[in-house]
Order: sequence, then C-alpha cells, then structure tokens
Amino acid sequence: MKISLKRGVSMPVHDEAAALDFLIGRLRETGPVTVAFSGGIDSRFLAHAGLLAGVSVELVHVRGPHVAPEESEYALGWAASMGLSVKSLLLDPLILPEVAAGSKERCYECKRFLFEQILSVATSPVCDGSNASDAQQFRPGRRALLELCIRSPLAEAGLTKDMIRSLARKTGLARPEQQARACLLTRLPYGLPPDARLLARLAAGERAVEEALQAAGHEEFPFRLRLGDSGCHELHLGREIHSSRMLCKLEEVLLAEGFSRISVRCVSQLSGYFDRMDAKQKTQSVLAEGRAGMLESAQDD
Repeated sequence: MKISLKRGVSMPVHDEAAALDFLIGRLRETGPVTVAFSGGIDSRFLAHAGLLAGVSVELVHVRGPHVAPEESEYALGWAASMGLSVKSLLLDPLILPEVAAGSKERCYECKRFLFEQILSVATSPVCDGSNASDAQQFRPGRRALLELCIRSPLAEAGLTKDMIRSLARKTGLARPEQQARACLLTRLPYGLPPDARLLARLAAGERAVEEALQAAGHEEFPFRLRLGDSGCHELHLGREIHSSRMLCKLEEVLLAEGFSRISVRCVSQLSGYFDRMDAKQKTQSVLAEGRAGMLESAQDD
C-alpha cells in the first residue's frame, strides 16, 4: 500500500541536505505524483526531486490569458528536455465572476478553479510547488489548495526559497536563480475588471523589459509591470538599479511598447503588492477615523 504525503506535516530543519533527504524519502513513499507545473523554480525543483527519488512524475501545465506565453513556452521546453510528459490545459479564469470583477477573492476563486481542472485529469496524487517561505507571505489561494487536499511537499520538507535555489545549483537544475513571474492578474489593483487584451499588453511590456535587462547584463532580475490605481503603469523593481541611464532605458522601452504614463521604482517586496497596499490604506483609514473622533471629543469638551 502506498503511503501518501501527510497533510500539514513539515520538517522544521534548517539543514538543506536533511530537508532534501526528507523530501526524497517522502516522495518515494508516495510513489507516482502529478505536479501542478508552472515552469517556475519551485515546481521544476519538485519535478526534479521526483526524478531524483526515482518515482514517476506527471506534469500538468495550465495555459490561458493569465499566463505569459513565454512562461508556457519555457515550461513545456524544459519538460521536454527532461523527458517528462506534460498535460497542457487551456483554461480561462476570466470567466469566473470574482475574477471578472477584480474581487479580492479572485486569487482564491482562480486557484480553486484551476486545481479542480488539474485534479480532473491527474492520474496520481496532485502536488504543488508551495514552499516554506510562502507561509510567511499572504497567499489567498492557499485556502483553495487546503480545501482540495493538494499536497505541498517542498513546504512539508521545510524547504525555503533560498534552500531550493541552493539545492537546485548543487543538483544541476537549470536556472536556479529563475525569478517568479506570478499570474498576470496580480498586476492589476482590486476592483479593476481584467480582460485578455490588457493582460496580453502587460505580458508584452514585461517581455520587452526583461530583454532590455538581459541585454544590459541583469540576468534573472526581479520585477513586475503593474497598473496603478491612478491609471499610471508602474514598473516595480525588486532590486535597486543605480544606473540612471538604465532606468531611462527601461522607461524608453515601455514608451516604445505604447505605455504612455510610466513610473519606475524599487519596492521592498514584489509579491502581494496590492494586498499590502490595501492593508496600509485600511490602517490609514482607521487612524484617520480615530483622529477625527478625538477632535470631535475635544470639541464637545
């Protein structure tokens, strides 16, 4: 009888070698697995670990307007180079009411929809690439994974993003410094209804930015191209670029792509940007209400 991954069990260690041993051992216990495969470093490392464990690995990759075409192209190319079979699903989360409205529940609804479809075609227990670092960040879609009993072996092994990159280098996985390119819907503020043309335009802008960065020697540079609340497009950089010439070049590249209003700036964290902005606005609103209340009390006195 095959033993499945134990839900919620994690490996509270900081030794990456021990964590990798734990992961490989758990994968061997599980047997064949189906990996929800984006082509990012986490899902690639999970598939890679499955091969190291000697188990059968099936990949399911989702394509759609929320995924940049280059991401799908790389994912399918990498899988082919590893000799792994891939089931490619063409899905459109824009048909979901919460997503179409730009609701704060869009990530949850989208994640649940996508994984329900993955489960419907999977031939083995479904796993995703969530890692231990994700537990420290706001991940609205995590609730959907828990509800659907999707396993997260990297998180269960206690592997953080840094540990995954380090082990990827040591075990020969290509592009260990690969930067995350999250769902294109995360580029839009809440309340803004998305459409396929807008998402495609943002994807094209990011492709142009990445090409400019690579040409200047900035490989695997973290960034996002977002649409701000004011309608101005904002290029958020995950690391500082001290060359004013390079910053001007990035603006020029986006202007050439048809983006008329551009703001380029460095942000401390790229993931969950609009969630943090929303929390900040709520905090400021509460403080403002508190100050107004104190003024009213003072006037009454």
